[in-house]
Amino acid sequence: MYRLYRFKDIIRIPPERFGEDLKKVALELLRAEYEGVLDKELGLILTVTDVDINPEGYVIPGDGATYHEAEFTLLAFVPVRHEVVEGVVDNVTKFGLLVNIGPVDGLVHRSQIGDDRFMYDPATGAMVGANTKLKIKKGDMVRAKIVQVSYTKEFRIGLTMRQPYLGKIKSAEEIEK
Repeated sequence: MYRLYRFKDIIRIPPERFGEDLKKVALELLRAEYEGVLDKELGLILTVTDVDINPEGYVIPGDGATYHEAEFTLLAFVPVRHEVVEGVVDNVTKFGLLVNIGPVDGLVHRSQIGDDRFMYDPATGAMVGANTKLKIKKGDMVRAKIVQVSYTKEFRIGLTMRQPYLGKIKSAEEIEK
C-alpha cells in the first residue's frame, strides 16, 4: 500500500546554493535526506513529491546558511499484513520465489507456493508442482498475500500463495487454451 504523508521541517540552504531556485534546492535537499529511509511507522520512503518553502529564512550566528520553514509531501510504501498483492516473479531459487511487488521483493517460501509439493528444477529454472506439474518461472505474474513484514536491518516481506484465488495468474493465451 502506498501512502502520502505531509510534513513540516526546517531546511538549511547552504551559501553556495543561494543563487539557485529556492524550491528546486529545497526539493533536492529533502530528497537526499529522506529517500530510501525505512521507518517502522512510515514504511519505506520512496520520494519527496513536492515542497512549499517560505522564501524568508533566518540566519544563525556563526553559520552562513539560511534556514527556511518548509512543508512537503512524502510518498511511502507501507506493506500491510493480510494485504493481497500482485507481482512478477523476479527470481526462482531452491528455497522459493522472489516476487517484485513494487519497490521491494517479497519471498514466497516453496512450502507457501501452493497445496502441492513444489521442487526447484534447475534445468528450467522453475518451481514445479509434484502432482499438478504447475510451473512457475521468472517473469510469471502471481497473486499473493503478505503474511510477514520485518523491519530489521533489511526490509523483509513474507508472502503466501496457499489460499484460494492466490497463485500464478494465467495469461490470456493460457486461458484461451
